[in-house]
Amino acid sequence: MITAIGRGLAILGLAAFFCTPGTAQSLPQRHLFELPEVESRSISAENPNGAKGVGGGATEGVGKDAAKYLGRGWKISPAVEIKPGQTIQVADLADQGVVRHIWMTAGFSPAILKSLILRVYWDGEPTPSIEVPLGDFFAMGLGEFAQINSAAVAVNPGAGLNSYWEMPFKKHLKMTVENRSSDKALLFYQVDYSREKLPAKVAYLHAQFHNELRTEGTKPYIILTGVKGSGQYVGTYMTYGVRHPGWWGEGEVKFYIDGDRDLATIVGTGTEDYFGGAWDFTPMNTREYQAFTGLYSGLAQVIKPEDGGDPTRFGLYRWHFLDPIRFKRDLSVTIQMLGWTSSDYTKPREYDPLHEHVSSVAYWYQTEPHQPFPRLPSDAELTAR
Repeated sequence: MITAIGRGLAILGLAAFFCTPGTAQSLPQRHLFELPEVESRSISAENPNGAKGVGGGATEGVGKDAAKYLGRGWKISPAVEIKPGQTIQVADLADQGVVRHIWMTAGFSPAILKSLILRVYWDGEPTPSIEVPLGDFFAMGLGEFAQINSAAVAVNPGAGLNSYWEMPFKKHLKMTVENRSSDKALLFYQVDYSREKLPAKVAYLHAQFHNELRTEGTKPYIILTGVKGSGQYVGTYMTYGVRHPGWWGEGEVKFYIDGDRDLATIVGTGTEDYFGGAWDFTPMNTREYQAFTGLYSGLAQVIKPEDGGDPTRFGLYRWHFLDPIRFKRDLSVTIQMLGWTSSDYTKPREYDPLHEHVSSVAYWYQTEPHQPFPRLPSDAELTAR
């Protein structure tokens, strides 16, 4: 109950800053007792246009045989099948409003989530503002289930993916999912949105994926670069495949804002510090990694190899709901790949640049148009361990 209330307060707080910085306009912060001029709608496989009064009206779909004695209105099309190499359209909507919740799941195995690519286009733009493997967008990028209960994302048994990011659109919403795997996928989904009049200027949600199979030691890993426009950075999801024994998280996260070049304006004190932990994510009495999931930060997954070898894999998130990183012209975000030469705290040590398998999703709001994203890695690169 407390967490649910906290998530609601966090979303209301997000509304206060997601419009263009420097303007007085913002999405209204609403109370549940208010009656705003808003209409609730929902898109699913049974109502692909989100139309009023036709939900559950499909006559064809994957559940047709199961419902043959029940007829129309009895879960005839709860999901869509996506063939290998196929891209399906989740939403194609000429309207104005805000996506407020997305629920998705795909089959019984989270492993396929890396090969399903989510793309979202705002207001008719030719390139996507969101282009991320489906699992990574929902902070579930390691191919195995882990429960997450946070302000922006909830992942629930078994592999129910929920997004609570507010996503405004003024003219058009287009959402697609591509299947890059060699197996067919069964995608269940529901996109809940509100039809409402928006302020003159709003910032749109963007999410960009990046991946390196082997980082280059002293060269910082790029979480986000090439952003032009005004807006605010609101979240990071990262996975680490650690290829060596010992601690891996001394690297600083750096935010280069509005013309910063050699030195950044905002610099953290270490990887686990940025993601809300401390002292290697290990309680001093155990020295074992301890996973956690909170409203704004978490070490959601710690996956150790069954044979005890490398790599151990980690999934982490950090949402900037209450401390967004504002920018007026441009933004870049990097993190150093850095550990220690020794795990012995009692002896002198030096920093050790590392060569890890790392991926990330950067989440930010900005005014449109946006710069085209870098090329998304191939499916072989996405699914490599």
